[in-house]
Amino acid sequence: MDTTDVTVMLSDLLADAGLPRGAERQPIRVWARSGVERLAFPGATSVVFKYAEAPFDREDHALKAAAAAGLPVPIVQAARHTGHLLGMLIEDLGVPVREANDLDGAAAAVQIHRVASAFGLPRVGETELAALPEKIARRLVRYGATEEARTAANALSRAAQVRAMDAELPPFGLVHSEFHPTSLHVGTAGLRVLDLARAFTGPGLLDLASWHGTTTAPGTDRTHAFLTTYAEAGGPAEALADRGGLDAAAWALGWHRVWVAEWFSQQIGLGWAEGAEDKWMTVITRHVLDAAELLHV
Repeated sequence: MDTTDVTVMLSDLLADAGLPRGAERQPIRVWARSGVERLAFPGATSVVFKYAEAPFDREDHALKAAAAAGLPVPIVQAARHTGHLLGMLIEDLGVPVREANDLDGAAAAVQIHRVASAFGLPRVGETELAALPEKIARRLVRYGATEEARTAANALSRAAQVRAMDAELPPFGLVHSEFHPTSLHVGTAGLRVLDLARAFTGPGLLDLASWHGTTTAPGTDRTHAFLTTYAEAGGPAEALADRGGLDAAAWALGWHRVWVAEWFSQQIGLGWAEGAEDKWMTVITRHVLDAAELLHV
């Protein structure tokens, strides 16, 4: 990312928001293709400066659509697009008072999925979901994956159309897509939903499957319990219904692992692994094998 472009964009954003230049820039999290900084002004005033390259450059649309629908998100004070670069000044929520728990996650997910759609965001319905395993299978051949991984990806491809059935049952709406406890900010003013950079319109069960992470073995019992908590918090009863011939927890976990594997394989193709291709292939393989087992292919 060109830091000059980021600096120029920041100057324009400050002007748009009517804020003075010369704020102290305090990095919070900075990656190769995105960054989050706190801008501290004299008098203890501060805002958060967030910038990102494509495909993370639609978050302003997601935040504005979410806010319009009543979802508690940080206020966007200014946003600009320059080529494939997004810059935003958003409300500084400060330090959280505690980590979000399962009850917070379930309640927030209910609110997120009630947002029907957001302009400019991708839509992932039954057809789009069913197409993901074939994309993975093609890339695994290209990247020289193990036979075990390629066999599992091909099995997922053959079964995808059947297993993707009922993807558009409720909850179907705004999907956070990186929904974890760190995606929620619990502060003195209440709960706010953060980090909608990869949001899309699709099956809300993918969020529920991601809540407990994917670095450990998938637990259908734990996910089923979270789905139940979600329904009790006001989520649609269909969240617990069978889909694609499977129970809801296995369907959600399986397709979420397909979603993660496709994303990592896409990043390798874009050259983002930057020397860590073998490590990323290990992650992709684990997710593909988990998905094949969960989706019973």
